[in-house]
Amino acid sequence: MYSVLSRMAWPLVWLRLWIRGRHEPAYRERRVERLGFVPMPIPRQGVWFHTVSAGETLGAVPLIRAIKETMPDVPFLVTTTTPSGSAEVRKHLGMEVEHCYCPYDFPKAVRRFMDSVEPRALVLMETELWPNTIRECRRRNVPVYLVNARLSERSAIGYRRLTGLMGSTLTSMTHIYCQYQDTAERFVGLGVEREILSVTGSVKFDIQFPDDIDLRRAEFENNWRFGKRVWIAGSTHPGEEEVVLQAHKRLGQEYRDLSLILVPRHPPRTPEVVRLAKAYGFDVATLSSDPKPSDVLVGDEMGTLIYLYGAAEVAFVGGSLDDTGGHNPIEAAIHGVPTVMGSNRINFAEVTQRFEVAGCLHLADNADELANCVGSLLRDEGRREAEGRAARQVVSNNRGAIERISSDLIRRLAE
Repeated sequence: MYSVLSRMAWPLVWLRLWIRGRHEPAYRERRVERLGFVPMPIPRQGVWFHTVSAGETLGAVPLIRAIKETMPDVPFLVTTTTPSGSAEVRKHLGMEVEHCYCPYDFPKAVRRFMDSVEPRALVLMETELWPNTIRECRRRNVPVYLVNARLSERSAIGYRRLTGLMGSTLTSMTHIYCQYQDTAERFVGLGVEREILSVTGSVKFDIQFPDDIDLRRAEFENNWRFGKRVWIAGSTHPGEEEVVLQAHKRLGQEYRDLSLILVPRHPPRTPEVVRLAKAYGFDVATLSSDPKPSDVLVGDEMGTLIYLYGAAEVAFVGGSLDDTGGHNPIEAAIHGVPTVMGSNRINFAEVTQRFEVAGCLHLADNADELANCVGSLLRDEGRREAEGRAARQVVSNNRGAIERISSDLIRRLAE
């Protein structure tokens, strides 16, 4: 039934891709790759890694490098779903790997793609469970590994409603590397054998900063900050910017020298966010336009959030005031920046719990709560420094997933 429905849906998917391309032109490029046409000769019998977007790609990079060091003669193919993910592959891995978009999960597209690349193994990141792709791998005896797996209770309930489809998909997995024990237990509840489950921690604690991150942060601070106090709202979604700007308006009554770095999750939304900030009466600049000192700086360039967090005294991490489920708070924590999030953090429930227990992550669900929380942190330098140390310690205590996963994967891939 799923295969039939996916065949029927492809015109709608193609139309959605075309419509999205009106606002984000990169989505109209290389569209044939999404139908399984490989644009260049790719060495066969390579290890196929699939990530979705920029975040999953960054998490996969150190794992890919760790495996390549031990298996230098094995080709690697990295596929992504989004243009941002594609850009991160080229930025961080360059010509070390082959790269193209992943085919949509249509039976014919998947078969066409796999006929071209003939992978020796497929490694999926986090939650990428595509039934037709996994079924085709099983038919061809291609082992499938799910790495950095996370499964929320909400997703588990949804999977139970699709027992026939998801049951066969999950039991086709060769091994699943779960972030935490509760994810492993949810997989067991869906019929997955414990023997194919490992609990390894989150690879996102092993994030590798670019070599020039300190230089880029220093240049940014010299060019824009000019002695101002700064807080940041990263990876925000529609509706969250209003809350953040209302909080910033209130904070400005106490801190006349306070600036906000506002980084929407999707850079093409920049004009909308700029208009909104101006409607609140703020002087606004964008990162890409040689930013001048301003009340609000809108970060409109991919790959910059990781150093922008380091330029702030307090961070709000978005996707947590709507139904997105929250984004990654680890990038701010690595810089030792106290963090605030909304209550919807289901995507990072285990991660955020560790920061909450350490006292360096706080909850705010509206503009007043956000202003109060950020304001209390801005007033107390000693508290900020203590929470920053605690955040770094949480990161340090949870490192090691890459080493655990790579050592086991290398053994399995060599069999």
